[in-house]
Amino acid sequence: MELYILIPLIVVFSIALFFIGWTLNSQVGKQSIASAEKQAKKIIEEAEREAANIKREKLLEVKDEWFKKKQAFEQEATAKKNNLQNYERQLKIREEAIDKKTELIDKKEKQLQELENKLNSKIAEYEQKTQQLNNIIAEQTYKLEKIAGMSQEEAKKILFENLINEVKTEAQQMIKQIRDEAKAEAKKEAQKIIVQAIQRSAADHSVETTVSVIQIQSEEMKGRIIGKEGRNIRAFEAATGVDVIVDDTPEAVILSAFDPFRREVAKVALERLIADGRIHPARIEEVVEKVKIDLEDQIIEDGENTLIEIGIHGMHPELIKLIGRMKYRQSYGQNLLQHSKEVAVLAGIMAAELGLDPLLAKRGAILHDIGKVLDKNSEGPHALIGAEVAKKYNEHPIVVNAIASHHEDVEMEHPIAAIVQAADAISGARPGARREPLESYVKRLEKLETIAKSFEGVAKTYAIQAGREVRVVVEHEKIDDVTAEKLAQEIAARIQEEIEFPGQIKVVVIREVRKIAFAK
Repeated sequence: MELYILIPLIVVFSIALFFIGWTLNSQVGKQSIASAEKQAKKIIEEAEREAANIKREKLLEVKDEWFKKKQAFEQEATAKKNNLQNYERQLKIREEAIDKKTELIDKKEKQLQELENKLNSKIAEYEQKTQQLNNIIAEQTYKLEKIAGMSQEEAKKILFENLINEVKTEAQQMIKQIRDEAKAEAKKEAQKIIVQAIQRSAADHSVETTVSVIQIQSEEMKGRIIGKEGRNIRAFEAATGVDVIVDDTPEAVILSAFDPFRREVAKVALERLIADGRIHPARIEEVVEKVKIDLEDQIIEDGENTLIEIGIHGMHPELIKLIGRMKYRQSYGQNLLQHSKEVAVLAGIMAAELGLDPLLAKRGAILHDIGKVLDKNSEGPHALIGAEVAKKYNEHPIVVNAIASHHEDVEMEHPIAAIVQAADAISGARPGARREPLESYVKRLEKLETIAKSFEGVAKTYAIQAGREVRVVVEHEKIDDVTAEKLAQEIAARIQEEIEFPGQIKVVVIREVRKIAFAK
């Protein structure tokens, strides 16, 4: 029973508690909502105030920007307005100047018109007087023709012929006088420079040779050089490309070859073999190869010593090597290195005397024949080949031109080129410097006499002094003294064009008058 009563009481109590809790919760919720609404209203008011502040700031910024742009616009407008005013003033000034020029032109036109009228009247007057003069000339010509008994054309022809002959004679005399004066002055100066250069660069005369003689200590050494059944001498000739002549010449072996470098290799190699005493094919090949390497080094050393001797520096190693190779090259019986050194010294002295750069002259001179020592497969004149090599190794353009033009294969561009050519001619032309075959020598003499004989009025010709002088005897009836001077120049020009020769050839024209009478 108690449980029955207790359970409803509990239920009633729970319900009461629920209603009490719900009532309390409702009041708390209402309070929270009221508080939230206040907070929200406060936030909205603050946001509205902040928005109003931002709006005011933005309006101020916009107004400030607008004010700045307005000022810039006003300044720009003012500047443009000032520019326009300046342009207006300038245009006004130009208009005034144009007006003045127009007035001046109008005045000039009036003056020109007046001058044109005067000129036309003068022309008319001139034509009238010209006509009168022509009439007078025609009348006088008729009277002169009647008196002289010849026409105007005939008289004019005779007058022209006399005038031409007179002018020719005067011109030849004047040319002769100028040429004689120039020759005297140039000869004096040239002799001074050339003599100084030659005196300061004396060099030994060279003699062409194709053999080298090796001295041996005993005749027994000849047998060792030949070897068993000639195997040593065959191996030596095959390795060096040189002919070995072992004959009855006492204590001597002869090496024969046209190539000086191969002959030098053979000479040094044989001397080393003789000194060593071991002579057999394997040793021969070993020594020959070693000598070739040593001589290649010696070639470079010779090139360097040559440049030091003549005072040149800064040259490319390949060019130095080619200079050293000149030692083993002959040209017309003249050692090429000695010739080039001599040309370099002569060119340097002459350049210094003439106020030019002696170093450039020396470089052009020492390299002028460099094309002769290049590969035989190179085609073309040695002057042009040498110039290409010098250009390849960055030599000065004046040096390149001096090399290319020393045989006149190209045009000379600088006085140094002429100096190198002159020094080359001096070195090659001195007595004994060069040798030429007898056949070509005789042909050159015959050619000289033939050229001189081909001119009209020449009676006899003689090539003398080994072809360095041509004497021409002329017929005195056909050639006078003035024409003889001209004839000598023409013969010299023909010889220079048609014949290649070292040095120079003197042309002497001889004109003599002989009157003969007999006393009986």
